[in-house]
Amino acid sequence: MKRYVEHAVYKDIKKKLVILTGPRQVGKTFMSRQLMSYFQNPIYLNWDIPEHRLRLQKQDWYDLHDLVVMDEILKMPHWKQWLKGVTDAKAPGTSLLVTGSARMETFRQAGESLAVRYYPYKMHPISVKELCTNTNKSPTEALDHLLARGGFPEPCLDEDILEVNKWRLEYSKDLLREDILEFSRLQELNTMKIFIEILRDRVGSLLSLASIARDIGCSPITLTKYLDILKALFVVFTVHPWTDNVGRSLLKTPKVYFYDQGLVKGNEGARLENAVAYMLLKHADYIRDTQGIETGLHYLRTKDGAEIDFVISKNHQLTDLIEVKCSDNKPHSTLIHFAEKFPQANAVQLVYNLRYPNRTRGILIEDMAKYLSELEA
Repeated sequence: MKRYVEHAVYKDIKKKLVILTGPRQVGKTFMSRQLMSYFQNPIYLNWDIPEHRLRLQKQDWYDLHDLVVMDEILKMPHWKQWLKGVTDAKAPGTSLLVTGSARMETFRQAGESLAVRYYPYKMHPISVKELCTNTNKSPTEALDHLLARGGFPEPCLDEDILEVNKWRLEYSKDLLREDILEFSRLQELNTMKIFIEILRDRVGSLLSLASIARDIGCSPITLTKYLDILKALFVVFTVHPWTDNVGRSLLKTPKVYFYDQGLVKGNEGARLENAVAYMLLKHADYIRDTQGIETGLHYLRTKDGAEIDFVISKNHQLTDLIEVKCSDNKPHSTLIHFAEKFPQANAVQLVYNLRYPNRTRGILIEDMAKYLSELEA
């Protein structure tokens, strides 16, 4: 399966270092090996493999390889300073690709800046758009498939549902046993496990860490740290309310969603909202990474509690207002209100079970699967 960022990454690694991040098992290594097939003498080096680690430390690939793929080097002490030196000293005609399963900005190690030396890319799970592009599935078939399997390549593409269940069980265990423990040196893994289970039940709801902390008997500061770890490792992402003042919006109550659709509990509405959320985030990140347009995903909420599920902004201007519904074909009153307040934005109500699309009072009532199939990624 050809991944959606492959062409863009191939184009950009000819110009600069590319740093590709995303959840574990989302397909970064697989795509890297696909990219290697386009080069004459590529090499793949993984920091987690002792023999590869020695080669990375020696930097013995100089002018021997036209593509060097370096996996998980963000775990290296002082990786930023090291990578700056590698980038500045690389031989002409050598392309560099760095991949990792944690956000770069979470590794606050001392070192020189990599500014203007690299292009960042985030790889997301498979979406309706990507699944339709690579298969003969219709948008509706693709959405139903992803709701059942999730968008991570192995469970998404495996035909055996028993293998899918086994994969998800091991994936969840590995997150605690390996990634979270290695990344954070946490001692209270049981508390983190309970926290994750609570988040699975609260997808799309306003996230009150103080309330959860009281329920499980720990401090809100501890849960803030745990949430940061889960975000850093691409387990969850948060959506913050839109305000004209971006700084203020980050201080207000977020909503939380999972990258792995299969981890979501709750009713059909919660599962649909999570699926739309991760595909909209993928859409926004793809625009930012490939076009250089600052694109954000938020939600809108008034002081009296009126809310719509998602809004998309470009260069700090609202461009899209989005409400998610299971089967309501009538435009939501709050969406009508915000559509009138932000007439420059496209207002759409995405309906999972829709008989026919229509436009009412400036609101497009659209089939959810069709809309998702027409996103950028």
